[in-house]
Amino acid sequence: MTEYRLTGLSCAHCSEKLEREIQNLNHGSEAKIFYNTSKLMLPDGIPLATVEKILKTENVAIVKPNEGHSEDAHEHGNDKKLLIQLGISTVLFIVALVLGNKIPWIASFTIYLAAAGLSGYQTFFKGLKNLFRLKFTIDTLMTVALIGAFAIGDYKEGTVVAILFGLNEYLEGFGMRQARKSMSELLKVAPKTANVLVDGKVSQIPISKLRLRDVVLIRAGEKVPSDATIIEGASSFNEAAITGESMPVEKQIGDALFGGSINNEGTIKAEISALYEDSSLAKILHLVEEAQETKTPTELFIDKFARYYTPAIMLFAVLIAFVPPLLFGADFSKWLYEGLAVLIIGCPCALILSSPVAIVSGITRSAKNGVLIKGGVFLEQLGKIKQIAFDKTGTLTSGKPVVAELIAYDDHFMDIASRMENDSLHPIASAIIQKAKKDGVKIGKMDSMETIAGKGLTGRLEGNAYFMGNESQIPDGAWSDKARSDVQTLKQAGYTVVVAASEWQILGMFGIRDALRPESRELISDLHQIGVTNTIMLTGDHAKTAEKVASEIGMDTYYADLLPEEKLDRIRKIQSETGKVMMVGDGINDSPALATADLGIAMGKGTDSAIEVADVVLMQDHLLKLPMTIRIAKKVRKIIGFNIAFALGLKILALLLTLPGLLTLWMAIMADMGATIIVTLLSLTILIRSKEEKIK
Repeated sequence: MTEYRLTGLSCAHCSEKLEREIQNLNHGSEAKIFYNTSKLMLPDGIPLATVEKILKTENVAIVKPNEGHSEDAHEHGNDKKLLIQLGISTVLFIVALVLGNKIPWIASFTIYLAAAGLSGYQTFFKGLKNLFRLKFTIDTLMTVALIGAFAIGDYKEGTVVAILFGLNEYLEGFGMRQARKSMSELLKVAPKTANVLVDGKVSQIPISKLRLRDVVLIRAGEKVPSDATIIEGASSFNEAAITGESMPVEKQIGDALFGGSINNEGTIKAEISALYEDSSLAKILHLVEEAQETKTPTELFIDKFARYYTPAIMLFAVLIAFVPPLLFGADFSKWLYEGLAVLIIGCPCALILSSPVAIVSGITRSAKNGVLIKGGVFLEQLGKIKQIAFDKTGTLTSGKPVVAELIAYDDHFMDIASRMENDSLHPIASAIIQKAKKDGVKIGKMDSMETIAGKGLTGRLEGNAYFMGNESQIPDGAWSDKARSDVQTLKQAGYTVVVAASEWQILGMFGIRDALRPESRELISDLHQIGVTNTIMLTGDHAKTAEKVASEIGMDTYYADLLPEEKLDRIRKIQSETGKVMMVGDGINDSPALATADLGIAMGKGTDSAIEVADVVLMQDHLLKLPMTIRIAKKVRKIIGFNIAFALGLKILALLLTLPGLLTLWMAIMADMGATIIVTLLSLTILIRSKEEKIK
């Protein structure tokens, strides 16, 4: 399969027609046209010239690889040409209207015909060709309507129909062009070149020629060419293109850089850790493009509906035109006119446009916020979800232990505790050292130290023995009733307890817990406000710890003491008992549960595992991006629902006007064009980012 970029693809209905014609060619059954991204996937073995000939029938062309950015220029040229034609047609129409009876009818007819032909000749020729082939498309409907209007002497209205339909075609493509433009701006964040250091000399090369372990020079204001690691210098970087984070991130030697992020300050040297095509940014941009190509159930329904809708409208128009005159002796000319109006109102343009522009806009806006949604189907699901399950560690919490409670019985407690933990690499040791530093404790060293596996530490200082760890590490003679009571109190509160003691007394104890993310409470509150009825926490921690965390952040439900496979079972049970559920996890240990849930969301910071396992990825580990994205999904769903109802409602209203014979040609085209304008503009409002999104 070979991928080609297309220009001039401004009609969703036409793209389906072109796709079917290409699929009818030898070896063409797998061919696919993606209207949302204006791409063609062509199987090998099909002559490109034949495909180009088919595309040309709808004024669509393939962008050649060496044409660079001519795609935008081509689209702009087509738009400009169409608008000039419409402008001249409008002037000619006004001239004919003003002159009226002052000129011979043949002159008036010629001017009207020229005006109609100039704005509608492409539609006319395509429609005529389809009519002879008995293919009933939008162009067929309009061609029959135009011929009929001029045949019965309604030159004025026939010309108005041609001009307004030309304008309607322009507006139909306008929404998708704007959505594609927004997407192309997002894709422009990809770097083009890299400054590679070889033997102390800098040479600029295309990023496609970068190799692993190349050393690159990145100056202030330049983009990081691909994922890399700093080997010299320090700076702050704008990672908004990858994570959606608006604030600069400080980086120093040894820190990882995302390709596409921007160096804000000094010059640094970095070693390339991934080829560009394997970088986080490349994967994100590829997945965002792919996401637009998947059709939602709503879009599939509309496509199927439109396939039967157009022939049905043709049949209804014939009945309207011929039944009243033949069965009831009504005026043939009047009812033929009504039949022509029905043909015009039958164009399904607005209906077909009701979903794709909104979907593309929603995916693009989410991507700009650092949220990768892998398809319109997932965006649609996100707007419906009522239950969300969260993994605790690394999702609702930071995954790093902190000292939450401290009980001291001796003035030397923090001095001894910090000395004993100073050389330990255990995460709990880091938490205790951080607490000591925060309290201004000067950290010294023990005379000797020994680690007791599974229990803790023992050491000596100035001839005295000291112990630190869980209860089993502490000598029986050191315990007091008060100390034993305090240990139980801390345990019941859900803390991991670390005790420090000498041979004869307990010096003090720490209550350790996994640090809650500062935004966790706000997250649950926001989710409840936007209609999520059940927030669920899944954790391997014991029940007391789970209860405390769930209570602090306002979770509706929690399940504790779960192994990874038990989280999967719990997700299945929730689905069977209360319906669809979304799972939010770190994308590594939670893979089975994420895959089983109706919608999987990974906290990723751009990691490969997160991108691959989930349907939605929060590229920045910022939980408040989740309710923000759900709001966008709900808006998309609401707008699509309104668009469908409005497009169909307006057509039904217009069709009802045919029964008493009140529908006119200009009313029909205005109804169709009005629906297209409203549907397009409403869908484009999704691209408008709120102040909150720009800040977070």
